[in-house]
Amino acid sequence: MKKYSIVLFDLDGTLSDPKVGITKSVQYALQKIGIVEENLNKLETFIGPPLQVSFREIYGLDDVQIQQAIAYYRERFIQIGMYENKLYQNISSLLEYFRKEGYQLAIATSKPTVFAEKILQYFNLEDFFDLVAGSNLDGTRSAKGEVIAYVREHFGEVNIDQFIMIGDRKYDIVGARENQMDSIGVTYGYGSLDELSDVQATYIVNSVNELQEIFNRLG
Repeated sequence: MKKYSIVLFDLDGTLSDPKVGITKSVQYALQKIGIVEENLNKLETFIGPPLQVSFREIYGLDDVQIQQAIAYYRERFIQIGMYENKLYQNISSLLEYFRKEGYQLAIATSKPTVFAEKILQYFNLEDFFDLVAGSNLDGTRSAKGEVIAYVREHFGEVNIDQFIMIGDRKYDIVGARENQMDSIGVTYGYGSLDELSDVQATYIVNSVNELQEIFNRLG
């Protein structure tokens, strides 16, 4: 019997590298509300957390400004940004491995579900996943712990020790722990080894190939 049977994946920074699309869409939103940010690298911190959290914590926006900034962000992201994106190497073969081995797969992202679905379709990955769970467009269910809880509920009576969450940021690991779920932190995304170690990921890997190796070892 496999140690795990249901594998949850974060999307941004775990399956694909969305840096160009996200940072340019954030830059566009900031410019529209009067903030000029030339350094796209500084905006990498927006990859992972809910947008409202990042706009508040990094730029000190109030609730009204946040809603306006998110609206501007989506204006560009829907048209251009979600497609300024690329899969990490060997992701398709990893997902094929999971399917061949009989795992059930889910997306657990803070990105709105409708955008996550479109991105998976763009990469022709939608058929690998039994569930795509993200936030709602109104900003609710945006915390990673809430998204993971929703995935748990979807799979009904499956024991929690059969689930594992894979992600690149502390939010993924903390959200998994809030749901008593094991986790794998990946350092090839946007979270550092220190970040993932500090929040006590169950396992930490440095590449997509190492992800498959972990599951091979666990049986």
